[in-house]
Amino acid sequence: MIVVIQRVSESSVKIDGKVKGKIGKGLLLLLGIEDADQQEDIEWLSKKIVNLRIFPDENEVMNRSILDIGGEILLISQFTLHASTKKGNRPSYIKASKPDFAVPMYEKFIETLQKDLEKPIETGVFGADMKVALVNDGPVTIIIDSKNKV
Repeated sequence: MIVVIQRVSESSVKIDGKVKGKIGKGLLLLLGIEDADQQEDIEWLSKKIVNLRIFPDENEVMNRSILDIGGEILLISQFTLHASTKKGNRPSYIKASKPDFAVPMYEKFIETLQKDLEKPIETGVFGADMKVALVNDGPVTIIIDSKNKV
C-alpha cells in the first residue's frame, strides 16, 4: 500500500457535483492498493498514520499526532499511485489492484483506520470520478509505502 498524507486545514471530495466527504483540520489520505498488500499492511499503515507526529506543538515543532489534536481524516482511493513510468510517456497501472481485490482491502482499511482514530472518517467512493479540494497546511506532504516498513 502506498499512501500520500497531506496535512490540511480543510479538504473535501465531490462526486457528480455533490459533496461526499468534508473535513476541517486533519489529514487528506490518498491510498493506492496492490495485489501484494495484506492485512498486516493495513494494520501497520493505519497505526503509522494516526501516530505520525506532523502537527505543531506549542513551540511550533511537529510533535503532535492526529490523535493528539483530535483531527479528522478524509480517505480517497487512488490507483494511479502505483503508476509505472519506466517505459514511454503513458503510465502503466499493471501493479494497481483490480476492484475485486482492492475494494475489500479499501473497506478493511477504512474500518481499521476508524478503529485506530477512535472516530469515523470521511471517504470518497472507490473507482468514482472525484474532485478533491484541499488547503495543504504547511505545506506538509508525506509518502509512505508499507513495503518499506523494515
